Amino acid sequence: MYNWFDFVRVDNQRHTHRASSWDPTGGNRDRLSIVRGETHTLLDVDGPGCITHIWFTSHSIEEYWLRKLVLKMYWDGETEPSVLVPVGDFFGVGHGLTTNYVSLPMVMAPREGHGLNCYLPMPFSKGARIEVTSENFASEIRLYYNIDYERWDKPQDDLGRLHACWRRENPTDGIQETPEMDDHTYQHAGVNLSDEGNYLLLEAEGAGQYIGCNLNIHPLRYSKVDNFNWYGEGDEMIFVDDDNEGKRWPPTLHGTGTEDYFNTAWGTDEKFYSPFFGLTMPGAHNFTGPISWYRWHLLDPVRFTRSIRVSIEHGHANRRSDDFSSTAYWYQHEPHKPFGILPVLQRLPRADYPPLPTPPAQR
Repeated sequence: MYNWFDFVRVDNQRHTHRASSWDPTGGNRDRLSIVRGETHTLLDVDGPGCITHIWFTSHSIEEYWLRKLVLKMYWDGETEPSVLVPVGDFFGVGHGLTTNYVSLPMVMAPREGHGLNCYLPMPFSKGARIEVTSENFASEIRLYYNIDYERWDKPQDDLGRLHACWRRENPTDGIQETPEMDDHTYQHAGVNLSDEGNYLLLEAEGAGQYIGCNLNIHPLRYSKVDNFNWYGEGDEMIFVDDDNEGKRWPPTLHGTGTEDYFNTAWGTDEKFYSPFFGLTMPGAHNFTGPISWYRWHLLDPVRFTRSIRVSIEHGHANRRSDDFSSTAYWYQHEPHKPFGILPVLQRLPRADYPPLPTPPAQR
């Protein structure tokens, strides 16, 4: 297996290409119009190579179309996708929303974060296919895209293939908060010496390396919202190989709390982004509304040779019941353990968010 930056040193002849939505008539309709139930192939190339950059922007008159448009990627003729994620979540932010932010491999750029960019290298040996499927209820989705890739003169079979999966637990299985329970007891009491009740980010089999995730939270504690409504204190737990298969305790990597895993501190509610970690949506007053974090393990990957399980507590000792969703990213050698995605109605955000920002004007 390789480090994330090793692809720039591949010993190969390279030829740069692009697949895009440009208008072949020479006009300015540089887009796909995807109606409900349609699947469009954006890239289908044979032989060895590597995708180096993806840019998307899209528009629909329906809300939350970024949760209704599903991205699928297949490597080397496989029948099960290695990437199966709603488009918005793949590019780093959940809730069917966008916001301007910059990380090293993912960027949401103006206008209002609708310029979606990915710089994760995606090598392949026998071919690559990228598809999108619209699950809008009635209207079309207009998709503009550029996919930049290289053709290589020989395969690099030692390079892992990019994988990404999307999960949601709505709500997480917390404790019952009784009227007489004080805030400290609800938020901080209890112990947890396993990951059995944790929110699961990733479970994979094979050899590879976990390179990061985004985690999206909609806090649901409304009854005592005037009390301290911090949704965090959830320790991340990563079981690798023998630890995972035998569920030995403690796990290979055991963290100290939600904001700590995302490299910040003290229950922050400040928007922040950096090359490797950030809080792109900090929520509204007292941690209400949409929350979105990201963490990249590009220089500190978690390597595994047979299996990996990545989870995080939902509140200390899994005491909170909130809406969690996530995208996990990893490289591994094929074959991979198949994974699915929830149906569209179970992917939609809750309806009590603040009003959505105005989408970009149609072109």
